[in-house]
Amino acid sequence: MGRIKTQLIKRLTFRLVKAYKEEFSTDFTSNKKLVEKHLTGPTKKMRNAIAGYLTRLMKNKEQL
Repeated sequence: MGRIKTQLIKRLTFRLVKAYKEEFSTDFTSNKKLVEKHLTGPTKKMRNAIAGYLTRLMKNKEQL
């Protein structure tokens, strides 16, 4: 069992995917930099959680 993401993390992630889907990839470090660029003032922990969830979503969409 994995860690459960909060609604805030999911909401922000889906908002980013909707707006900037083409920029994100399956690479965590590049997604982390993009999240920091597009969001204003996320904490380090929140930025990493969003980037990790984004990476997971991109990997799952790639498998389809």
